[in-house]
Amino acid sequence: MSTTELQPSVLPGGRPPLDLASHFDPHHFWHWSSFGDYVQCVLAFTGVAGYVTYLSIDSALFVETLGFLAVLTEAMLGLPQLYRNQRLRSTEGMSIKMVLMWTSGDTFKTAYFLLNGAPLQFSVCGLLQVLVDLAILGQAYAFARHPPKPAPHTAHPASAKAL
Repeated sequence: MSTTELQPSVLPGGRPPLDLASHFDPHHFWHWSSFGDYVQCVLAFTGVAGYVTYLSIDSALFVETLGFLAVLTEAMLGLPQLYRNQRLRSTEGMSIKMVLMWTSGDTFKTAYFLLNGAPLQFSVCGLLQVLVDLAILGQAYAFARHPPKPAPHTAHPASAKAL
């Protein structure tokens, strides 16, 4: 064996390629070794999900569960922003007008669901969306009133100061 056969291949940027199994490890899931691998995974997932849906389309339980998961996923779209704001204790860079538009849209949508007797999952997920929107607005208000303290400046040695 030559020494080149013993050396692992290296991707641009100096990181080793990940094997296919590591794509399903939650710690490495988004570290795709190539865009093609990502596209293959999305296509495989879509194919398997489509086939399972095709086989189960006559099951009311499956259809209701799939529909609820879809509506719940939409209801959770604001959670990453809520979490980020809380972690950073700041809403800097976030548009309050955008969140107000989210809130108004979600409120009108939820009112429509409630007034027109939509299935329960629509109303529940709509209310959840409104609550997340209100929580983000509450963060914007709270963090604006109590902004985080700026980090102390580090002292630079005299040799680093500009002349």
